[in-house]
Amino acid sequence: MELPKKIIDLMLKFGDSEIFVVGGAVRDLILGREVKDWDLTTNLPPEEILKLFPKNSFYNNLFGTVGIIGKDGEIFEVTTYRSEEGYEDNRHPDNVIWGKSLEEDVKRRDFTINALALNVDGKIFDFWDGQIDLKNGLIRTVGNPDERFGEDALRMIRAVRISAQLKFQIEEKTFASIVKNAKLINNIAYERIAKELFLILQCQHPGDGMIVLKNSGILEQIMPEMLAGVGMVQRGHHIYDVWKHSLEALNNCSSSNPITRLAALLHDVGKPVVMKKIGDNNTFHNHEVVGSRIALTIGKRFKLSKEDLQQLFILTRWHMFTVSEMQTDSAVRRFIKNVTVPYLDEMIALRRGDRLGSGAKETSWRWELFKKRLIEVQKQPFSVKDLKVDGKDVMEILKIKPSRKVGEVLDALFAEVEKDVKLNERKILLDRIFSFK
Repeated sequence: MELPKKIIDLMLKFGDSEIFVVGGAVRDLILGREVKDWDLTTNLPPEEILKLFPKNSFYNNLFGTVGIIGKDGEIFEVTTYRSEEGYEDNRHPDNVIWGKSLEEDVKRRDFTINALALNVDGKIFDFWDGQIDLKNGLIRTVGNPDERFGEDALRMIRAVRISAQLKFQIEEKTFASIVKNAKLINNIAYERIAKELFLILQCQHPGDGMIVLKNSGILEQIMPEMLAGVGMVQRGHHIYDVWKHSLEALNNCSSSNPITRLAALLHDVGKPVVMKKIGDNNTFHNHEVVGSRIALTIGKRFKLSKEDLQQLFILTRWHMFTVSEMQTDSAVRRFIKNVTVPYLDEMIALRRGDRLGSGAKETSWRWELFKKRLIEVQKQPFSVKDLKVDGKDVMEILKIKPSRKVGEVLDALFAEVEKDVKLNERKILLDRIFSFK
């Protein structure tokens, strides 16, 4: 294996001390994938590592990890060999003990494919047959899976995430242990769960990861609202049940934005709540209204920011919109106002997934016309602030102070301009203001 120069230079600073690249970096190097995070382990304690990098290192944790800042600001994490004891919270060790060997250190790691190590010469150290599992496309815990997941319950959803990213299978005993221990995920902070979930959503085929989450029992713990759509039949243009349709909408969502992908997954989450059976058909009137509220509840559970919650709500609330050549410009503007300009492209991406996930064609002439009209309509005055007069003009001409009447006049002017864009000329609008005297 060939390491990049920046890593070799860092490792050579350790002189005769032991230093290895470990974890996902080695795995990705073997698979020919881009390495995004470089983790290293050494026999030196933190205080000795800091002496080697006095000007560009920091240490502020209890787990023996020193951050070393590279020339371009990239941070490399170097951790002292260690073993761990006690996991009362199913996440963090109660005691950390400095280890004496690389083999002792990798025993505490999660999966065999992440327990590989690489020295500066490119030699691979593999104590748990991680290379065999890489070759066979398997995710297997290091040692007893019940013990590994009891130490850190987040490892269960991490196993699903890695399987979705690499298109690997979770080894039989490891998966059985996830099913057995799924409820332990409730001991993990939802911010951490959300981070892993978003990585699943950003995979090339995220629906596969969601199926594994469902089959493992984890989805029932973190997002039980999704399970109500399993087996719920839809008619009309739909060829899948609500659950399968949601997965296909997610798989076909063309945005890489994780909030948009979450919205694609949740866009029909309200259907089971509002479903009514009329004859042989199920109806789902106002499912987008109810679904947007459910999506907000889920978003808050995952501790999303206000901005992310807003995006999630808007995309789920307004995903049901008409596309017709008969629509007026005013109708198209109302749609834009509801969705808001920043989320138009995200809504288009979600709608694409919704269409394909229903068994429809990716596009149609009406759909292409609608997208063109979205662009054209935005060239017209879109709100009062787009008028070529403002409140100062109104107050000056009408000889009034700031008041409700100023806004009423501007609203009236905008209503006229909305009907006829040619009226948005400063001279015309100034003359119109006089008529309000």
